[in-house]
Amino acid sequence: MNRALRRAAPIALASAAALLLAGCAGGATPPEASDTPAAVECMDVATGALSEGVNVEGEFAGSPTATFTTPVEATGLERTIAIEGDGDETVAGDPINVVVTAFSGTSGETVFSQPTTITAGDEAIFEAFRAGIDCVPLGSRTVTVAPAETLYGDTGNESIGVAPGETLVIVMDVVEVQEPLTPSEWTENVPEVEFGAEGESPTVTIPDAEPSTELQMHVIEEGDGDTVQAGDSVTLQYKGISWDTGEVFDESYARGEPATFPTDGVIQGFGAALVGQKVGTKLIVTIPPEYAYGTDPAAHELGGQTLVFLVEIEGTEQATE
Repeated sequence: MNRALRRAAPIALASAAALLLAGCAGGATPPEASDTPAAVECMDVATGALSEGVNVEGEFAGSPTATFTTPVEATGLERTIAIEGDGDETVAGDPINVVVTAFSGTSGETVFSQPTTITAGDEAIFEAFRAGIDCVPLGSRTVTVAPAETLYGDTGNESIGVAPGETLVIVMDVVEVQEPLTPSEWTENVPEVEFGAEGESPTVTIPDAEPSTELQMHVIEEGDGDTVQAGDSVTLQYKGISWDTGEVFDESYARGEPATFPTDGVIQGFGAALVGQKVGTKLIVTIPPEYAYGTDPAAHELGGQTLVFLVEIEGTEQATE
């Protein structure tokens, strides 16, 4: 993911899912939810010459490359199944683990590439991204050519480098239905944490040891407030350190105010660490690459790295229907 994308997110924790939400970062307006059966039926997306003309290479669930004739200027949504999987067909309402990679239709360059989880049939998601996972077998790779009106519209999305009116080419590897992710207890090689005066950034010392290959969490102090539920908007202070480099890559403490975001709008391992915890809790979590920014260092500045987050949960608010 490029620097522009990181500026778009309020914090470096933001997952690709935040970019897929209609109305989040562009000129499009979220569609109104429908109570009719059509809301969960398969989308009517046909293949076309543009989607058929995209050649995708690279390991499945990795960071693919795509070659196509530029500029691409689509007038309608097209989708081609480049690899047809042998799993069950995706069903509306299922949380699907995917790797989504978007390419500029103008230059052919990668806009972003990241693993994330999106819900099939969720009408809060831009239809261009929904089309990539809609009613396809698990294990499939899809290629969607998306005109501007199905994404960021005439305003584009400057923060991630999408120009006004630009067509995107979107490759989605539809990996699996997400199983609930729960961190195990972290008991060995837990970093030392020193809290200073109020308003100061805590000190986190990473031990001289190999990182865990599992998602693990240690509760430093348990709170007694409301319990964080999946999808809640959580207010917290946090500090993120790369186990591999020892460097702090992002923190709210330095900005002088807490951050607020939904548990399903951040990297998977971070969101999993929050769910089930109480307001007032202080915790530290270690997140392996597959639950953070993926295993490919070329796809993201933090790709392939184990991340450590110190977190202080200050509040939580339930998601509204």
